[in-house]
Amino acid sequence: MRALVVGLLALGVATQAAAAATQAKAEPTTPRGATSKARAETADELLERKLAALRKYRGTVRFFQRHRAVLASKEHGSTARSKLAYSERRVLELTRAVRRLRGAIRRREARRLASLSPRAAICGVFGSYCREAVAVAWCESRLRTTARNGQYLGLFQMGASERELFGHGSSADEQAAAAHRYFVHSGRDWSPWGCRWAAT
Repeated sequence: MRALVVGLLALGVATQAAAAATQAKAEPTTPRGATSKARAETADELLERKLAALRKYRGTVRFFQRHRAVLASKEHGSTARSKLAYSERRVLELTRAVRRLRGAIRRREARRLASLSPRAAICGVFGSYCREAVAVAWCESRLRTTARNGQYLGLFQMGASERELFGHGSSADEQAAAAHRYFVHSGRDWSPWGCRWAAT
């Protein structure tokens, strides 16, 4: 039994060490007064590192949860419980960090999409139908997101019922995405638009 406990504890320590090593890479430090010339990590890279560390610490927690004998061991229980508690704290901290980073990345992506020109947004959404979609939108709105004709709004001049079904928004990307949903729903056909002739 003692050999089993020692073996399991060793495995748990190894997992813990791997997690610590991964986290050390995720949070590099620069000595006081020194300047780092290394390229700063992007949010996406930092997120990947945090996720890798989170997987390691979760693995450590699962290990101890599955091997309660190690936690109950008179010889190694105190060390094992301490390592489990530390890993659980790191899981909570890293989970919060991952949530913050994902939120920052979503906001960054939203800003990027909002800044796209109408033509770029349309092509990004419609892909191989880019030329047709831009032609229809030019005819419908002269590529103006604020274009309005009665109940018809935006780049693709979608009516109230269509906006309710397929969405809308103030940005070119949102309006293009809504029009694309309508386009796909219509069998990838431009017939619902008055300017369907422009796609030919």
